[in-house]
Amino acid sequence: DVEADAINKPQKVIVGKQVSEKTAYNLFLIFNVIGVLLGFYLSNMIGRPVFSGIFIMVSGVLYLYATTFKSYLVVGNLLISALVALVIILPGLFDLLPAITPQNQDTQRTFLSILVDYAIFAFLINWLREMVKDQQDIQGDHKAEIQTLPIALGQERTNKLIFTISMIPLLAILYYIYAYLYQNMYAMIYAIIFILAPLLWFMFKIISAKNKKEFSNLSGILKLILVFGIVSIALYPFLWK
Repeated sequence: DVEADAINKPQKVIVGKQVSEKTAYNLFLIFNVIGVLLGFYLSNMIGRPVFSGIFIMVSGVLYLYATTFKSYLVVGNLLISALVALVIILPGLFDLLPAITPQNQDTQRTFLSILVDYAIFAFLINWLREMVKDQQDIQGDHKAEIQTLPIALGQERTNKLIFTISMIPLLAILYYIYAYLYQNMYAMIYAIIFILAPLLWFMFKIISAKNKKEFSNLSGILKLILVFGIVSIALYPFLWK
């Protein structure tokens, strides 16, 4: 991202200034090897060595994203959002699946189903954020010849598309509150204040957003929605009891 970031956020460029390009590549290789080895260790520890392939795949996909897919229209955004969703799924694969027994399989499947719901939520919110970031970084992306929606459609049309897509998580959250949370006051209040209300505010503001600062603020709102959504997994025993 050095070429694009030199325009989009020159004060935050690290590679080429604080760290040499050669050092960055070496760190990239070292961290990927450590990550894959840890994944191999964990997979064997739970008796599922085939799961180590997930970490090899992710390492390869991230490299292909940085070198190729990032320049493809829509594909890069969907790919990164899918990997964010995978972060939610992995604890289920490594913690819940190995512990399934005939006695607890219904409970374990329920928890796995909840994690899948969270993963879909994370995918949608991060997809929105990736598109907003493309709006924010349009100048640098244009110079770096990265094909993004704002470059292909224009910023106004992209804003309308983002608004339209944001209806999906909005309706999903409303359904979730109605179907599962309405009997639990604390869970419902949490979902409304920390997830639903910020999302509605985002939808209200995205239609008229034009400058870099506005898109940066909207990206921050989506990040908070994502954080509060994921954090609620840890709060599940307290809020959803």
